[in-house]
Amino acid sequence: MGARHQKTPGRPKFSDPLRGGGEAQPRPGGAHQARKRFGQHFLADESVVDAIVRAIDPQPGDAMVEIGPGLSALTAPLLERLDRLTVVELDRDLACRLRGRWDEDRLRVVEADALTVDFGELEPDAGRAAADAPRLRVVGNLPYNISSPLLFHLLRWAGRIRDQHFMLQREVIDRMVARPGDSQYGRLSVMLQARYRMTHLFDVPPEAFDPPPRVMSAVVRMRPLPPDALRRPRDARVFERLVARVFEQRRKMIRGSLGAWAEWLDWDALGVAPTARPQELTVAQFMDMADALSDAGVTPTA
Repeated sequence: MGARHQKTPGRPKFSDPLRGGGEAQPRPGGAHQARKRFGQHFLADESVVDAIVRAIDPQPGDAMVEIGPGLSALTAPLLERLDRLTVVELDRDLACRLRGRWDEDRLRVVEADALTVDFGELEPDAGRAAADAPRLRVVGNLPYNISSPLLFHLLRWAGRIRDQHFMLQREVIDRMVARPGDSQYGRLSVMLQARYRMTHLFDVPPEAFDPPPRVMSAVVRMRPLPPDALRRPRDARVFERLVARVFEQRRKMIRGSLGAWAEWLDWDALGVAPTARPQELTVAQFMDMADALSDAGVTPTA
């Protein structure tokens, strides 16, 4: 066990696991031991909790889901403002603690891996007409080791989601919000920006956690694009495979990384230089290329 974070005297303590690396640490008083396999770190800075809640701005009737509630650092202040909250928690002991602290009519605990959860089933009145305005709000600390897969998992319910507020590794958020030409711009940037408007709200230093992680954290806001700004590819599978394929060889020219697919593209009509690198292209240009391949009858390969 390494040296523990020195806490500010007199500051109230909040405990909430932020998923990341690090060794298991016993909680003061034996309350709960952070589990290495879950990479738990406990948020211990009241000002950070307050800042996150202010950013979320929960209202009584909101349909909200929290991923990774842990020891309730965020759960408790959210429930002070919400009529009811649904949480997704993988840790069996923590799920039991949550059930013991709040009645089911206030807190619904879904004990599961967030990667397996059907978030559409967590939305109140899930059977209502698709034309209704999206209501679901999703918040929480995303596990570092599965943050990207979880963000992709949530994409399928973007049409039902009003907004998402997540704390995760700042390096991941840098990739999420990167613009064409940035070194961090890649597959995650393109796929998420095709569906969301995202804002890096603020950083959270390691010292805000007990034990402190070895990386900087940050909070991001994700709002699905409104219908008038949303463009969908003709074939989502072609778009997804195209983006994945070119960024697998991001140092290559687009023409080279596409291989035989390049022969189906009219580069001049697309306004894309075949010698460009993938990090130079906009989301719209990737969409144009995917649609051109779909029109040519190209079938995506694994």
